[in-house]
Amino acid sequence: MLREDLKKELDKLNDEQLKKIADFIAFIEFQSKQVASAVPFWQKATPSDRAREFREWVLQLPQGSPSLQDEAFSRDSIYE
Repeated sequence: MLREDLKKELDKLNDEQLKKIADFIAFIEFQSKQVASAVPFWQKATPSDRAREFREWVLQLPQGSPSLQDEAFSRDSIYE
């Protein structure tokens, strides 16, 4: 019913009024896209998507970089 009522009202409008309505619709569509993109990846991604992204991130890390020395893992070196 609302759709039909709106169609009838739109038929009564002149070109300038229709342009304003078209601009408003474009604005609403733009806003909805911004809201969708404002949601962080981790909130909208599935667990498998997050796991895939993590694996891709790990593959980008430098390969063969030096690790910490063994004494850095020793508790004794913390409490000297």
